[in-house]
Amino acid sequence: MKYFVLVCDGMADRKIKELGGRTPMEAANKPMMDMLASKAMCGTVSNVPNGMVPESDTANLAILSYDPKVYSKGRSPLEAMSMGLEMQPDETAYRCNVVTLSDDEDYDNKIMLDHSADEITTEEADALIKTLEEKLGNEMRHFYTGVSYRHCLLWKNGSETYNFMRPHDILGKCIKDYLPHGEEGKPFYDLMRASYDILKDHPVNIARRNAGKRIANSAWLWSPGKKPALPSFSEKWGLNGAVISAVDLIKGIGICAGMKSIDVEGATGNVHTNYDGKADAAIEAFKDGHDFVFVHVEGPDECGHRAEIENKVLAIEKIDSIILKKVYDYLCGCGENFKIFLLPDHPTPIEIRTHSMEPVPFFVYSSNKEVVGVKKFTEATAEATKLYYPQGHALLDYIIEK
Repeated sequence: MKYFVLVCDGMADRKIKELGGRTPMEAANKPMMDMLASKAMCGTVSNVPNGMVPESDTANLAILSYDPKVYSKGRSPLEAMSMGLEMQPDETAYRCNVVTLSDDEDYDNKIMLDHSADEITTEEADALIKTLEEKLGNEMRHFYTGVSYRHCLLWKNGSETYNFMRPHDILGKCIKDYLPHGEEGKPFYDLMRASYDILKDHPVNIARRNAGKRIANSAWLWSPGKKPALPSFSEKWGLNGAVISAVDLIKGIGICAGMKSIDVEGATGNVHTNYDGKADAAIEAFKDGHDFVFVHVEGPDECGHRAEIENKVLAIEKIDSIILKKVYDYLCGCGENFKIFLLPDHPTPIEIRTHSMEPVPFFVYSSNKEVVGVKKFTEATAEATKLYYPQGHALLDYIIEK
């Protein structure tokens, strides 16, 4: 039995006036998802436990059967592992976004314009992060370049409990009430404030400003955590697993679980990612002997954060017509039974531009056991089945054949 898990990050949404009162899933032309869901077990699942923040680390841990209440240590350590950083026991990792703040006001009164600085390129961001390391790095803390706007700071004896604000949760808002504060927060505030003075007139930002692009004029720290440890996925399930994603967080989960992390050239983490490359990598992973392949696609989530309605619909359609179709066609001809498990990790509703806690729709298609499913795969049709799993980390128990 082969297992293909396709996570459409943030795909679930709420009804949108501009789409005629439909969700992006309802508006998208996605014949493959609809066809498979019509022959599949379909329902809803909560990947984020009550009392936890609906972030991708929590939700994707659950999808891979790891209870977030036990194993979630923050997204930053997972990203650090993906980047090949050897965290020491006394080090705390922090996500370090390069963000766009408004220009005119003093630092505390600036507006969070963009958590991704117009999805800055990794090459541009690398120059900014290296400058931050030169100016602000020392024997206690070091900056490391990740992908696009997502980077890492390792800090010896740094607080792992400080409650930072997530930058994508305050888009369009004044940052004053969301900055680190108090004695515990002061070192982080001082660093973020200093980063603005260093970055605002950096040559990379001067070039971006002249090109009409948003500049990455501040670092923003969040999601602290210590070095993670996950039980081996292969020992737990007896399966040889692979993870394919453009996002360091997802790669880190796979690496910590002992799965193979496969990089795809041109995979960006946004709507313009290399869909063909991800599909081809999944197929090659199956051919190479992996029997559990986990593909994560970030595009719908980024479009939700950026309130890009048409692009969110487009991302869903490309996932359907390229990734899902290619892999399904391969599996149909591989001579072995297979299951396809497709779902978002969490909703990213365009109306709020951040993650939310509603259960997400899912389907599990079994090539050797087709059932009567739903006519169209949407949030509403999945909910209407009344099949609901309140603990996302338990769902693989019902999918993987022992």
